[in-house]
Amino acid sequence: MVIPDWKEQEWDPEKPNAYAGIFHFHFWRFGEWVDVVIDDRLPTVNNQLIYCHSSSRNEFWCALVEKAYAKPCVASTGLSKGLLSCGRLWGGVTCPGPAGQALDGGNTADALVDFTGGVSEPIDLTEGDFANDEAKRNQLFERVLKVHSRGGLISASIKAVTAADMEARLACGLVKGHAYAITDVRKVRLGHGLLAFFKSEKLDMIRLRNPWGEREWNGPWSDTSEEWQKVSKSEREKLGVTVQDDGEFWMTFEDLCRYFTDIIKCRLINTSYLSIHKTWEEARLRGAWTRHEDPLQNRSGGCINHKDSFFQNPQYIFDVKKPEDEVLISIQQRPKQSTRRDGKGENLAIGFDIYKVEENRQYRMHSLQHRAASSIYINSRSVFLRTEQPEGRYVIIPTTFEPGHTGEFLLRVFTDVPSNCRELRLDEPPRTCWSSLCGYPQQVTQVHVLGAAGLKDSPTGANSYVIIKCEGDKVRSAVQKGTSTPEYDVKGVFYRKKPSQPITVQIWNHRVLKDEFLGQVHLKANADDLQALHTLHLRDRNSRQPSDLPGTVAVRVLSSASLTAV
Repeated sequence: MVIPDWKEQEWDPEKPNAYAGIFHFHFWRFGEWVDVVIDDRLPTVNNQLIYCHSSSRNEFWCALVEKAYAKPCVASTGLSKGLLSCGRLWGGVTCPGPAGQALDGGNTADALVDFTGGVSEPIDLTEGDFANDEAKRNQLFERVLKVHSRGGLISASIKAVTAADMEARLACGLVKGHAYAITDVRKVRLGHGLLAFFKSEKLDMIRLRNPWGEREWNGPWSDTSEEWQKVSKSEREKLGVTVQDDGEFWMTFEDLCRYFTDIIKCRLINTSYLSIHKTWEEARLRGAWTRHEDPLQNRSGGCINHKDSFFQNPQYIFDVKKPEDEVLISIQQRPKQSTRRDGKGENLAIGFDIYKVEENRQYRMHSLQHRAASSIYINSRSVFLRTEQPEGRYVIIPTTFEPGHTGEFLLRVFTDVPSNCRELRLDEPPRTCWSSLCGYPQQVTQVHVLGAAGLKDSPTGANSYVIIKCEGDKVRSAVQKGTSTPEYDVKGVFYRKKPSQPITVQIWNHRVLKDEFLGQVHLKANADDLQALHTLHLRDRNSRQPSDLPGTVAVRVLSSASLTAV
């Protein structure tokens, strides 16, 4: 996609008059592919390309891509920096040095996103202790293998802590501060002949490339190491093992986790229903952090450290509709406008929190609930989080680290089934022309059913679920199978026009033909009730003289006359 219609742009010696001296390139920018046009003038010294060049003197695409990518950065249109730090993920391409201030110090993750439209996931190998934790390392290798097999881009680097560390060569041959491209990921079979075929021993291996096109790893499984004798000649040929200082080399994944400090995986998210691979459902929403004197209209509240203003940030709601689902969330800020002199604009420190909320929430949050997950906060152009969450409704709150900072952002949410992700704009139910006739809520009540105990016994235990009812609205939990002490952990929020009417909590036993009623309780849920947690005996549905039934239910209730209290 970076080079559109490349055959039409290729030089054709049979049609020299068709050559116009211009080239088109596409880069992903803030949710859309941007067309960049350049001419064919390239900087040289002594008839040699200065920066990015191919090993073939008659090949110029990489230098042209570099020029096109640098153009928006220098021209202040906001495309991210970092082409050079991307390490050149294509073979035969060398990047000897920075191409001017606008690209100097660029960010690898941003560059990978610009070239693919995917989402980048940075992984700190040191913090995760992947070198010593075999189970975590094996799990990470499988994820890296999956990303590579599906066309994603991956890079690895060794963090340079100081300026003196940058481009320092270690005794093992690796260079600090370089973004090494991972060009192959394999499980390599050890042994020779039939022994190798029947032997189950395999080694997790990674092939990397130094962007300089030289200086390689000299440890185990380097080009000339004796470890390659453990692999058959046909296997070596299949892997493309060469003995030359071309910057490309193999190493075990364990050594990669030991010597490198960071990996960046850029996944190409598959949203096509025609693919044989997993298909993701994507929700893409644009938002902004904006300042306003009115707290209800302010949308730049800062992170959770600023409790008084945190809930003033933009809020987005989505549903997990499977018993458990993997959720991918990416937030990308629009790059700050830069000047030709400065070369780049500063990113805001951004991140987001995810809260599990009531099953029927339709309005903005105003108080803390269970935090299901949270991202890091970093002054990067984009932040990514991969998380597993149970079925339910969730609210994402993207924020800047400090309150009062403004900027635009792009939120992308990927789930296995459609999540119905949308922004929560209203703080409370709106008043309409019908409010005077039909009434307007006088009280808000949050009901949290934690669980039950001592339910009616059956040989296999009850397959129970709970229903919370209030003024025609209801919330139902998932079925808890085979237990007389279920944990429902289900919440509902109700805006009540008639606070004197009780809220009903019913428990049912799920059966094939007809569900069985196990009992119910009524909650007054008055705003002046200070006892938040209630443990109540289940009763039958006789309206005149209800009698007790087996079991109790634990309920937490919060009510307020202020509709923005929950």
